[in-house]
Amino acid sequence: MKPAEEVIGAVGLSTMIVRPGDTCVAMGISDLPILASSHIMHSMESASVAALIEYLEPGETTVVEKFELTMIDSVGIGAEVRCTARCIDVDGRELHFLCDLYDGERHIAQGVIKRKAVERVSYLARTAAQSLIN
Repeated sequence: MKPAEEVIGAVGLSTMIVRPGDTCVAMGISDLPILASSHIMHSMESASVAALIEYLEPGETTVVEKFELTMIDSVGIGAEVRCTARCIDVDGRELHFLCDLYDGERHIAQGVIKRKAVERVSYLARTAAQSLIN
């Protein structure tokens, strides 16, 4: 991974148009046809990964260690939402992001994500070994 001073401030973006299948009703988690929190989290993760693309070394990737989500408002089918993720801190191989999801100017959700940089092959090998042990 590049030095922390280069990574801090990196910004990533993601957008999506809310479809019927993206709602709480479709996911079976409530009777409201609003964007499900799992899709909001997905959008935030996508934006944070996009922020890091140019800062990781070949063979590196990141995985989520912690995710905090605060819902501010809701949004329905047909809305085009956009998410920004900004790297606010780097502590060793841990990267901290502040994420915001908007529908136009309306703030829908905010998240804080902690991701960890890992070497892809070693990480997958550990995962596969753990699966064999279980």
